[in-house]
Amino acid sequence: MTANPSRPAPADRATERGRRPAHGDPVVERAFALLGAFSAHRRSIGLGELSRLTGIPKSSTLRLARTLVKLGVLERAEDGDFVIGLRLWEIARLTPQVHGLRRAAMPFMEDLNQITRQHVLLAVREGHEAVLVERLSAHTAGPVLYEIGGRLPLHSTGVGMVLLAHADFGDQHAYLTDAALPTADRPQATPEELRRDLAAVRRDGYAVVTRATPSPVVSVAAPVRDADGTVVAALSVIVPQDEDVRALTPAVRATARALSRALDSRRGSPPPH
Repeated sequence: MTANPSRPAPADRATERGRRPAHGDPVVERAFALLGAFSAHRRSIGLGELSRLTGIPKSSTLRLARTLVKLGVLERAEDGDFVIGLRLWEIARLTPQVHGLRRAAMPFMEDLNQITRQHVLLAVREGHEAVLVERLSAHTAGPVLYEIGGRLPLHSTGVGMVLLAHADFGDQHAYLTDAALPTADRPQATPEELRRDLAAVRRDGYAVVTRATPSPVVSVAAPVRDADGTVVAALSVIVPQDEDVRALTPAVRATARALSRALDSRRGSPPPH
């Protein structure tokens, strides 16, 4: 049979109707754009705001959001706004980098929390930020800015300085070149100053960083290493600024080393059931 030249091929018909070719379906990208609009400071978002933040038309936003609600990835709050659903947390917590690390770290973090009666943080680096994967806080501990799943700046937090100090030098250079370094806590921060601080962290084996908000606190952090000696996380304790951090430093470093040994011993072991 001879093809009719006046009749477009299927791929051409899809293009004529304004469809995107099969290899470039944007639905997943749009769904992730919706999820990416949520943050620790923006936990509940209305339909109009969700459309504005993502640049997705309101009708498409509603259609995608309803699908994500059916899947349990999003939920509807009592006021009609959208919030992150439990299913997304269930999936995210299976991330290999985080799941095994948190499982190994919890006993050590609990011990450190009992000793200090303050905030104990565990973070990993992702690009130019640190991600808080676990936090234990005593009832008497003061307020802190970050929650589990939140992102922390590298150059103005204890865990961030440890992770940045042990990052590849190319990544360090990129961060110090691109990041907005001056902050309220470090208004004079320059690449040269931070390079000296990072060298001191590598030399001393820990970082001490002071923050003024939301209340004056000091963070003491140390690296957590895997079996190859690579720094895979940072452990820290956050205390009020008037605390004697010299007494905390040995405890933080010893706990980080103990966790590193635990990660080493788990290498090659079968996963827990």
